[in-house]
Amino acid sequence: MANIKSSEKANRQRVTRTARNVAQTTAMRTAIKKLRAALGGQSKGGAKNLAPLLKSAVQAIDKAASKGVIKKGTASRSVSRLTIAVSGASAAK
Repeated sequence: MANIKSSEKANRQRVTRTARNVAQTTAMRTAIKKLRAALGGQSKGGAKNLAPLLKSAVQAIDKAASKGVIKKGTASRSVSRLTIAVSGASAAK
């Protein structure tokens, strides 16, 4: 445990930042999982609700990237892959 004032403050800041980052990551992963479940046909509604799910997943990914939780390239790659998957599923049906 830190004994110096500045170290104690740094520790408090670390805890706050970690909690914020975990919340952001969890929201992003949940949105992606919902989209992937819909792509797999596991959720109610099937392919007709892919567009709103894709939009919410992209928003969550972009928000995480803008906050620095994930890298910009990682966000871009994820959005690209999800968009291609939704396009393929829509074209197949």
